[in-house]
Amino acid sequence: MNRVLRACALQPVDRTPVWFMRQAGRALPDYRAVRKKYDLPAITKQPELCAEVTLQPVRCLGVDAAILFADIMTPLMAIGVDMRIVEHAGPVMATPVRSLDRVRRLRPIEPEQDVPFVLETVRLVRRQLSSEVALIGFAGAPFTLASYLVEGKASRTFDQTKRLMYSQPDVWSELMGRLAEIGAAYLKAQIAAGVQVIQLFDSWVGCLSPDDYRSFVQPYSRQVFDALGGSVPAIYFGTDTASLLPDMAAAGGSVIGLDWRVQLDEGWARVGYDHAIQGNLDPAVLLGPWSAVEAAARRVLERAAGRPGHIFNLGHGIHPETPLDNLVRLVELVHGDRR
Repeated sequence: MNRVLRACALQPVDRTPVWFMRQAGRALPDYRAVRKKYDLPAITKQPELCAEVTLQPVRCLGVDAAILFADIMTPLMAIGVDMRIVEHAGPVMATPVRSLDRVRRLRPIEPEQDVPFVLETVRLVRRQLSSEVALIGFAGAPFTLASYLVEGKASRTFDQTKRLMYSQPDVWSELMGRLAEIGAAYLKAQIAAGVQVIQLFDSWVGCLSPDDYRSFVQPYSRQVFDALGGSVPAIYFGTDTASLLPDMAAAGGSVIGLDWRVQLDEGWARVGYDHAIQGNLDPAVLLGPWSAVEAAARRVLERAAGRPGHIFNLGHGIHPETPLDNLVRLVELVHGDRR
């Protein structure tokens, strides 16, 4: 029984499914050994190596899903956007995208030609993965991709992004529309190659007010989900999004990811019980002693109350310093919970 797929469909499961964002890497010794030889882009362009990295947490942790190892900027790099992925800093653009001319240089993606290594990785993983373990593909949401392109790098304030959004709505609209088309085509290709669930990462959308989200972002997230046509379950995730949850649910996706800034039961009520929920342990808790991890995880499970449709996850990605034993024991705890 594929627990993740059943939970996405709000069907009962024998135990709560669990996987972790950024599980493929960071805290795993086997991954660290790979990184001594290869940087992230080099790993993603070698399908056999990338498949191995994708599968490592399934073998090591016993999670219920593998998530494709890649970067949200992979499709943009593949269409010629000049950028570097800088360790501990993220994507850095050679030239920010802040004009209509630069927006129009973003060409459509042809996945079989532009990212064949991603699709081959998907095929390799599916051949090796048990039918009981789901394979999750993903893409960056239009807003989060736009924020990197416009800011030129990671930002805390998103001033340049908001300036473009407010002062040049025509440029903003074309940028977001192009990114939605790229994301949809990229995800469709992953689905055709074999992923069973997709996740749309809108990691930084929590910087917006609900009104701005509805005006400047929601139509383009909806465009991505509509293009997929419900062919596989779709998870929509962002951080610091407690005030946006009803609007994110309205944008599409069958599962809404929660970060740790909202209690799971409250977040689920805001989203609506016609959606499944993913989350929402604070990843920083895993840096502490097992007693703290156990107590916090049990609170998450108590708030889910055994309701069909809960996928246990963190509220964002695993911290690199996370003790491996805490992750292993957390999976065992979640799987051992019976409600």
